[in-house]
Order: sequence, then structure tokens, then C-alpha cells
Amino acid sequence: MSQITKTTTLLVIGGGPGGYVAAIRAGQLGVPTLLVEGAQLGGTCLNIGCIPSKALIHAAEEFDKARHYAGESPGQSGIGISVSTPAIDIARTVSWKDGIVGKLTGGVGALLKKNGVQVVQGWAHLLDGKTAEVTTADGGTMRIQCEHLLLAAGSEPTPLVSMPFGGIVESSTEALSPTSIPKQLVVVGGGYIGLELGTVYRKLGAEVAVVEAQDRILPTYDAELTKPVAAALAKMGVALHLNRKVLGLNAAGNAVRIQDASGAETLLPADRVLIAVGRRPRTQGWGLESLQLDRKGNALRIDDQCRTSMRDVWAIGDIAGEPMLAHRAMAQGEMVAELVAGKRRHFQPAAIPAVCFTDPEVVVAGLSPADAEAAGLDCLAASFPFAANGRAMTLESTDGFVRVVARRDNHLIVGWQAVGRGVSELSTAFGQSLEMGATLEDVAGTIHAHPTLGEAVQEAALKALGHALHI
Repeated sequence: MSQITKTTTLLVIGGGPGGYVAAIRAGQLGVPTLLVEGAQLGGTCLNIGCIPSKALIHAAEEFDKARHYAGESPGQSGIGISVSTPAIDIARTVSWKDGIVGKLTGGVGALLKKNGVQVVQGWAHLLDGKTAEVTTADGGTMRIQCEHLLLAAGSEPTPLVSMPFGGIVESSTEALSPTSIPKQLVVVGGGYIGLELGTVYRKLGAEVAVVEAQDRILPTYDAELTKPVAAALAKMGVALHLNRKVLGLNAAGNAVRIQDASGAETLLPADRVLIAVGRRPRTQGWGLESLQLDRKGNALRIDDQCRTSMRDVWAIGDIAGEPMLAHRAMAQGEMVAELVAGKRRHFQPAAIPAVCFTDPEVVVAGLSPADAEAAGLDCLAASFPFAANGRAMTLESTDGFVRVVARRDNHLIVGWQAVGRGVSELSTAFGQSLEMGATLEDVAGTIHAHPTLGEAVQEAALKALGHALHI
């Protein structure tokens, strides 16, 4: 088959949240744009990450509620609801999840087309900073030359040398499309991916054990935020094995060998193992090394305009390192498109909120008290418990709190943290207050609707000022 050659102003490698947003915005601005994606539009986030995981989290929560009201779960309902013993058809659940994914990825394709972006289904191999060779889905080849190259290849699950993927050992990709619920699931990694999916499987009926090398779960979050999560996991019956090293599967292939600090080994029975020890930038296997770009660890080094060390070569999202968050990639992609179109922009957000969709949820934005102290800031911090929030009581979820961190001298808010049911929705308020430079007085003086979880935000600010009203 003869090779086709195309030219474009902007070539985007990767159709995930960062890549497709960059392409859409570039199209809106009249920049000739071509996007190459080897799998499905939407990348990890829409297909095998954020969206499908939240769908399964919701389904598992609804099933768990039904079991609770049927008297199968610990603690009987106190609100007068009783149901017959529930059952779940996991194939229909996965089909429902896939339907949501299909609607979203189809919508992305429509938006790209609407804005004049040419999408090429295929795998790109970089020849230099201006040229890529693409093996298309139909087996042909295409050479694409560009003025600007945007690298948005995302990330991939990090494997364990002692337990490679295959057989009963799977990554989050396979865990999001189960054909059955395992009887005994071992999750390796106590970060947000492992705990989110571990919680899902526990609520769906599996016995779940989580192995974490550190001395606590969610080690990147401060300890006060993780305590309610650990308590909830214990109540659910999830076994936590902390300060443990994974040695691999046993000879029979039906248990995970773990080792404590003293060197003693234990076997954890498993008919499925989820490896969730993190993700790594996807930098191998597509010619990126030929560009010899500066790196920061495994990730590409970028400046505050997402420029790499090579002129007119840009990088956004997971391939540019932490934080590996879809909304960061989207914001970076939008900015790069505007820079290519001749606008002046810099990526200098006041904060990038991060959410862990465990039960309860955790959200952080800006500096924690420890972060502020490490930065040399004299700050005060105040927490308001959901136990004193009327809406939390009506949701039967009073564990957790909202915490604000602000400078002592001028009361400028520098950070927010929260743990509790539904607190992911507070991330918008947190981000806005930080981006707009709000003070404690600004938030305390804003009328918050009653009854809502958001009242805890106002009350935290009031408490920091010394006059909380409801505790």
C-alpha cells in the first residue's frame, strides 16, 4: 500500500483528555489540526479510568445499599426501608458502564469533527520533532509533517517485577470490565486506584485484602484525612496489610506471598490479584527517544507553557509527570492550543484539586498544614466536622470534616481538605476560592445554602476566625 503524506500546523499524539481538548480548542481557533489515536478517543480517562471506575463505584454503592436494607450488611437500616435479598448481574452492569463510555467517546468524536479536526486512527512513530509515521488501523502507513508537535500519550499501569500481568494478575484495565466477581481479591497498592476498586469489589461481594508497602493507606495524603477511610474499610471488612512487601504468587498460583519487616512470610489466598502500584508516563515504543528531550525522572520536562526542550514540541498530561490528573491535562491542552494560535498564556494555576473516590471520598486543593509549614508560611488551620452538619446527618454519613488552611497575617486561604461522603463536589468551591485569592472573611461572609454539605466550608472559615456557629 502506498504511503500517504499529510501536512498540518498542529499534530496531536494521543486522544485522551489533554489531546482531544487541545485539538478541539485549536480547531475553534482556526488552527489546522490532526490528531492521532491508536485506541479509542477519550484515552485512559474515558475508556479505562475515571469514567468507568466512577460508574462501577456508583453501581457497587447502590448494590451495597440494597444489601444493607435487606439485612445482609452489618448494621440494620434505621430509616424504615426493607427489601428482598438483592442480586447483581455483573454482565449487565458492565454493559451499562460501557454504554456511558460509548456516549462520551462518541461525543468527543463529534466535537472534533464539528471543529474541523482530522482524526487518524493508528499508532504514531516519531521520526523527528516535525514528522511522525503512522501505521493506520487498516494496515496502511501515513507520514505526517507538522509545524507544532503536541505529545499527549498519557500513562500506563506500572507492573510489578515479582508479579507480571497475566493469568489471575490484572491491572485496573481488566478490573474495570469483570466477567465475574472473584471470591478472594488481593489488591497490591493502597493508593487511590487500589482503594477505589477494592471498595467496589468488596461491595459487590468479594473478600478483599489490600497490601501496602507504606505504614498507612493513601500515603500521599495527610494522615488525618485517611483515618476515616481506614475506619470505613475496616467496617466493610477489607483487610489491610501495611508495611508489607509483595514477593509474588505461590507455586500453586492461588495465593500472594507477602513479607513483613521482620522477614516473616504470609500467604493471602486469591483467585484474582489487582496490581495498583501506580502509573508511569507512556514514553516507550513510539520513537520518543529520537527527540532526545530533557526529562524529569521518567517524565518529559516542561516549562510553564508546556514547552519541552525542543522548539515547537509541547507535552501535556501524564507524559509530563505528576500530578497525573485528567483536569490538569485538559487545562494544559487548552493553553497549548491558544499558544499555537498566537495567544499569550502561562500554566500557573493557584491549585489543582485532587479527589480520591473512596467511601468516604477525599478531596485536597492547595496546601495542607504540613505543606504550609514546609513552605515557611505562618498559617492557621481549622476543621469543621460533618457530625455537626444537618445535611450529612440526613445522608447517614457524619464521618469526616472540612479543613481550611490560611495565612495568619492576612487570612489569605492557601489550602482546603475534606473527607466525607460526596465531598468531591466541594472541589469546585475549593479551587475557585484559591484561584480568586479568597480570604477567610470572604468565605465566612458568603451565604451558603441550607441544608448542604457546603455549609461545612463556611463553618470551617468561621472556626478559623474564632466564631464557628454550629459547634
